[in-house]
Amino acid sequence: MRPRVGQMLASTVDTTAVIVVRCPDSELDITCGGAAMIEGTAPGAVTGTADPDLMGGSLLGKRYADEDLGLELLCTKQGQGTLAVTGVPLPVKSAKPLPASD
Repeated sequence: MRPRVGQMLASTVDTTAVIVVRCPDSELDITCGGAAMIEGTAPGAVTGTADPDLMGGSLLGKRYADEDLGLELLCTKQGQGTLAVTGVPLPVKSAKPLPASD
């Protein structure tokens, strides 16, 4: 799949849904729970088979990013599946500290 900014993706193994915030101009295999995500606004019926090793969960409102690829996803519905790209789990993007207001 070639993701694009603003695209909504839904999991086929749980209730996870994300929005693409940043993405490279290339084909990527974005998965949740080990199964490919589909384009859509809300998760549909469970049609995929989950990989038990990739069921660590996704958190509502958190950003998941791979800085090397230039990919960033915003979780809009949490679920049991782990978000991954090309089989590598995506870490939660850490918040930048605010400057001191001295």
